[in-house]
Amino acid sequence: MENALAANRLGPFAIGSAIASSVAPLTVVTLVVPLAVAATGLIAFPVAILMVAAILMIYAVGYLAMARHIPNAGAFYAYVAQGLGRPAGVGTSWFALATYNSFQLCCYGAFSAAIGAPLLSDWLGFNVPWLIPALLAWLLVAVLGANEVKVSGVVLVLLVVAETILVALYSLAIMLSSGFSFNGAAMSVGALTGPNLAALAATVGVLAVQGTTSFAGIEQSVVYIEESKNPKRTIPVATYVTIATIAAVYWLSSWVQISAGGPQILERAATEADNLFFNQAAAVLGAWSITLGKILLGTGTLAAAIAFHQAIARYVFALGREGVLPRVFGRTTIKGAPRNASMAQSALALIVLIAYAIAGWDPLVQLFYWGSTSGGVGVLLLYTLTSISVVAFFAKNARGENLWQRLVAPLIATVVLLVVAWLALDNLPGLFGVDPGSGPALVVPVTLLLVFVGGTVWGLVLKGTNPRVYEGIGRGTRSATASASGLSTIL
Repeated sequence: MENALAANRLGPFAIGSAIASSVAPLTVVTLVVPLAVAATGLIAFPVAILMVAAILMIYAVGYLAMARHIPNAGAFYAYVAQGLGRPAGVGTSWFALATYNSFQLCCYGAFSAAIGAPLLSDWLGFNVPWLIPALLAWLLVAVLGANEVKVSGVVLVLLVVAETILVALYSLAIMLSSGFSFNGAAMSVGALTGPNLAALAATVGVLAVQGTTSFAGIEQSVVYIEESKNPKRTIPVATYVTIATIAAVYWLSSWVQISAGGPQILERAATEADNLFFNQAAAVLGAWSITLGKILLGTGTLAAAIAFHQAIARYVFALGREGVLPRVFGRTTIKGAPRNASMAQSALALIVLIAYAIAGWDPLVQLFYWGSTSGGVGVLLLYTLTSISVVAFFAKNARGENLWQRLVAPLIATVVLLVVAWLALDNLPGLFGVDPGSGPALVVPVTLLLVFVGGTVWGLVLKGTNPRVYEGIGRGTRSATASASGLSTIL
């Protein structure tokens, strides 16, 4: 067994496809947009997309600059460890794993409830429980995830290209329909206005999380840095091009969808939910477009599940390699696949799916929407924490980076992210569509805080009990020769 990922395998297009797959364009357009509009009563989703895209472009400057000096599949974890200290880095690693698992698990809910179960029921002539297609999807993800990234990479490229083309064609068809009416409010800053400052702040906070949820996965380019060709060029190109492309697709398709809904958009978003975009397209193209759309929506959610699975496996691998988690997770196959870490994530996903089925929870609302929204909150906080780490890291040593890369852009990103994160946390009830202090509005922030604190405490425990492992935290391949102690000596 090896302790390094397969090097020099991936170019900009392969990495861009992987992160675009985790973003899941068709899933966002058909599920996140209508569910977000219905839950919040806000139509300014296109504004949120542009706002978050601009923030991410600035954030990526410092983030990618740090990646050039810390090539580590653990990304967030390694950057915070080097910028703010090793205990905070371990806390961040646990936090990141919880966040990415929220995204990965919610994909099964979307696939099964919105696509798999309805289509299978229609084709077979009897009601198919949502758990059946969810388990089929889980099996496919588990098999692909346990093999080298190039195997699933081919699948991701095909799926993300197909769903992006479909979104563009359906949006164009809806725009060209005779009943389409231009809705400028949905894509203007005026859509953010409220009767007072508090209402404006609440709107910005809610929309920021919705927008961040839609872009979740963009930051994963650096997760593949150890496997990329010419990483100093490949990673920035993949990141910036993907952000710009996805932003354009989201902005256009969400505005078209909201405009086509007309004055009844809030009601239609609530009653038609995942069928809204396809129903609008079918009014122009015919009923066949619904079936095609559902099939590609299913493959798109599968692509997202595969992409997040790969990212999680690489995080677990990075932690296992450094002894922060059991060393068995830090081993790869001969071809460089982190199979042990992948199998651990698959086992967790299986347990969660079975638990949801036994409890009788709604896979679309309580697994997909709540899971994706929780992930959106988590990744927004991860962006904020990492941005602070970038400033701290380069304050110690400029490392040849210019002033814009090491200070100006990271400071701008940090200030903006701190404000947006605070507004988001302060308005979680509106985001989840629940009463203040209840349900996910209470559970999500408390859980994330406990996860971060737990990881930080474990980092401090390592400092006192395993100093050699502690010194290797966040160092990637450079810590592979550290003592094979750490958690693996306890479990």
